[in-house]
Amino acid sequence: MKEQTQLATAGTAEIPLPAALRKPRLRRWEAAEYLETVHGITIAVATLAKLASVGGGPAYHKSNRTPLYPRDELDRWAAERLGNLINSASEQ
Repeated sequence: MKEQTQLATAGTAEIPLPAALRKPRLRRWEAAEYLETVHGITIAVATLAKLASVGGGPAYHKSNRTPLYPRDELDRWAAERLGNLINSASEQ
């Protein structure tokens, strides 16, 4: 199992995350920064707030009035938003 993990990550470079983004749950502004740093998805904090209101954004927990986004949920949402790789415009 360990060999499979090493093979899967052998060609990918680890992105060094700032300490603030290594927490298990991120505040909205940290979630926006995480999505841009890790996935290259630029999204405004206000857009995440709007998506939390109308739907379509990443799932989150609420601690009192503070939305907290789990990092694995941000990763899942980003992969869904990016979609499948395509080789040409005719594949759309």
